[in-house]
Amino acid sequence: MGYEPNSYSEWQEQPSFSEPSLSIEGAADHWNHREDEDYYLQPGALFRLMTPAQQKVLFENTARAIDGVPRAIQDRHISNCLKADPAYGKGVADALGIAFE
Repeated sequence: MGYEPNSYSEWQEQPSFSEPSLSIEGAADHWNHREDEDYYLQPGALFRLMTPAQQKVLFENTARAIDGVPRAIQDRHISNCLKADPAYGKGVADALGIAFE
């Protein structure tokens, strides 16, 4: 499954393929995640719950997953991690060998 927005402007949402609303003691529908602009509070809180060993594994796994992708995408991911928690962004940048300010 793709996500948007993305760096390649691909895989846009196609409302004509959405599932119909489901009636559960009233109408239910999909939550539009774009209505909530706090994308960093939960990831930051989860990161701070991790032990230093778990954080290190997270940094290493993330670095392996995005190794070899365009630098602009790596930079964007690091920026997002920094917004969740500065230590999270720094850890990912360090694991990638990127000096990031």
